[in-house]
Amino acid sequence: MFIKDMFKKDKTVISVEVFPPKRDDDVEKLYQTIEELKVIKPDFVSVTYGAGGSTRDKTVDIASKIKNKIGIEVMAHLTCVNSTKEEIGNVITQLKNNNIQNILALRGDPPQGQTNFTKTIGGFGHANELVAYIRSRNEEWSIGVAGYPEGHIESPSLEEDIKNLKRKVDSGADFIVSQLYYDNNDFFKFLDLTRKAGINVPIIPGIFPILNFNTIKKITSLCGAKIPKNLLEKLEKYQDNSEETEKIGIEYAINQTLELIENKIEGIHFYSMNKSKATITIYNSIKDKIKRI
Repeated sequence: MFIKDMFKKDKTVISVEVFPPKRDDDVEKLYQTIEELKVIKPDFVSVTYGAGGSTRDKTVDIASKIKNKIGIEVMAHLTCVNSTKEEIGNVITQLKNNNIQNILALRGDPPQGQTNFTKTIGGFGHANELVAYIRSRNEEWSIGVAGYPEGHIESPSLEEDIKNLKRKVDSGADFIVSQLYYDNNDFFKFLDLTRKAGINVPIIPGIFPILNFNTIKKITSLCGAKIPKNLLEKLEKYQDNSEETEKIGIEYAINQTLELIENKIEGIHFYSMNKSKATITIYNSIKDKIKRI
């Protein structure tokens, strides 16, 4: 099913993101996690591409099994990193041959060890170019793109970043999935600015429950997201207490999600980090507040 069609129904679209494990023996653990996540009836599972396209083949394989064997709709990530147009076209063909209908089109982060993105000769330098290429193939796809409530870390301003986002939508994107963030005011401001800019496709906020202090400090430093002062102080106080950190992180995510639902957000995207417990706990705390079919 095309994700774009999910938003035409009177429901809250629930999605979960996973990543291809580096070790082959962890792939089966991932499938077990996805089986566990069936309890929340996700509308789709998003499968990332890996830094520098390093897990390209695993992304296709994992997305295919989730869709065709486990029975949950999927969205496969696709990036411009280290890939020519021909190589990207080959991946798209593989996705199509595996009955995958949804793509998240991304420029992608620079490969490990590099600080700046460098366009591959014969490839694409921006996500809007990738979206346009997918559309040019005369095939039917539902295409998502990334949005950044606090602005992309490389962008000089949020307003400039929204101009880039509009280019992606104007090139053919059907919906937007947001980067992780922790202040809903940032998301509501972002939503207001995008609508004023003429971006009218569905925008799904990304929820990343904090389960480990050091992990979230690293992730936010890389993507430029900020942690609100009151939350940061709590996390710092219990940074050596994993149980308390997890409790604080999940409780915060529940409250963050409830506020979004109260404001009639069209969907919620959970960054699972290949674990089921936090996502299920959050979902069980909000399920009576959302519309599902």
